[in-house]
Amino acid sequence: MNELKGKQTKGRNRVRNTVFVLLFSFATASAQHPVEQANEAYSAGDFQQAAELYQSALEEYGASAAVYYNLGNAFYRLNRIAPAVLNYERALLFDPGNKDIRFNLEIAKLKTVDKIEPVGTFFLSEWYESLQNRRNTNQWSAVAIGCFVLFIACLFLFFFSRKTGLKKAGFYAGAGLLLLCLAANGFACGQKKKLTHRNTAIIFAPTITIKSAPDRSGTDLFILHEGTKVEITNTLGDWKEIETAGGNVGWIKKTEIEII
Repeated sequence: MNELKGKQTKGRNRVRNTVFVLLFSFATASAQHPVEQANEAYSAGDFQQAAELYQSALEEYGASAAVYYNLGNAFYRLNRIAPAVLNYERALLFDPGNKDIRFNLEIAKLKTVDKIEPVGTFFLSEWYESLQNRRNTNQWSAVAIGCFVLFIACLFLFFFSRKTGLKKAGFYAGAGLLLLCLAANGFACGQKKKLTHRNTAIIFAPTITIKSAPDRSGTDLFILHEGTKVEITNTLGDWKEIETAGGNVGWIKKTEIEII
């Protein structure tokens, strides 16, 4: 907490400012209270209370990779796999390069029933996705800005240097930095799209039959279980068309899934 500055000249002013400092200190402590209490509850083994407090913190202060991660841990300890997977996935949206989150997510997935083999993708696409996930939107944006500033410096070196060697160095370094700047911008846009256009979800129903049409009378296609991640491809009323990692497509009631 920052200290109050300014010399007090009267006793009444000192009392008033003392009260203000105490109230401000109490308000600051209260602002951190839910997460601190949740951490204490988690350490004490009261995972249900910890989960409730982490959820309160998210509702009051907004999204946080750390809080989503801790909430996922609390749900995992409670053996509630679907909420655990959901919150690990949400944590990754804000901190995609965090290895601890990815590790715990994989551990949680081991407890899910559906072991779906993903459809093979082109290796360059996998490489691009892996590289993009090393940083979040803000970090990639910072890289892009840094590269652009250095690119401008290289332009000055190229145009105003009298030495041929420096001109060449400025040209090639500038070209490389420009490419890095464009790539970082692309990665930043990709990560931002994941945050703003959330089209993936987690199955929350213990067992659910996927239909061929957005209606209870639709043909039964296949069965999914809680904790399975799906992609939402269409919406019609209270129904969502989903696609699994294995390429199977069908309809499910929106109440049976939770958007990541």
